[in-house]
Amino acid sequence: MKFFTLEKPLVFIDLETTGLNTARDRIVDITLLKVYPDGKEATKTRLINPEMPIPSESINIHGITDEKVAGEATFKQIAKGFKEFLEGCDLCGFNIKNFDLPLLEAEFKRAGVEFTSSGRKIIDTKTIYHRYHPRDLEAAYREYCGKELKNSHASDVDARASAEILASQLEIHAELPRDIESLHEFCCDPREANWVDAGGKFVHCDGEITVNFGKKHKDRLLKEVAEEDPEYLEWILRTDFSTEVKKIVTNALNQDGK
Repeated sequence: MKFFTLEKPLVFIDLETTGLNTARDRIVDITLLKVYPDGKEATKTRLINPEMPIPSESINIHGITDEKVAGEATFKQIAKGFKEFLEGCDLCGFNIKNFDLPLLEAEFKRAGVEFTSSGRKIIDTKTIYHRYHPRDLEAAYREYCGKELKNSHASDVDARASAEILASQLEIHAELPRDIESLHEFCCDPREANWVDAGGKFVHCDGEITVNFGKKHKDRLLKEVAEEDPEYLEWILRTDFSTEVKKIVTNALNQDGK
């Protein structure tokens, strides 16, 4: 598969999961498609026991049932091998920034294995696609690859589709950058420059972390909220916010407690 010149391997990621909550839901199917600078490829793909029931709504999408994964390894059992496969790689996928990466990082944290996307170049083919046509993976595949995506929501199919879409996007859109760093910048929301977390729940304002959601404390300094209303931040720790948001909140509470 032809891309621009790669300085390090680029891994295309796709997950099928128990749901859409990146902090709470679990992976049931994962594929990592690694493309090396010399063009060679390597793939890791497997079903995973999520250690929780798979909701019928999710089964209707990807077809993976509790029975199908009952005898499979848990994420904790395979986490180290997947981390090693991702070492030194940049990352790519369809909606990877808002879904696959946050959920994958949460799974690694639960498994007690250190993993971060920090310092890597992240290419989101959905971001590129939506700059031109705001639709879904199947439509993107049809538009850029000229064929129907069969058996979508199987992680190996979707990961390879993301790779084919990127190759076609680079061929069709001559104005797209031809290097990882510039494409990474292209995929960034302009607002993200001030974001403290990946979802923009907290932002930097004049060098201070500021609350950027809700009605109760929006636009207030986080350190002031920690001092005056710590119960609000403790509520965040108990609910379904991302692990990154909870870490920011925990740090704020610890600072206030000094």
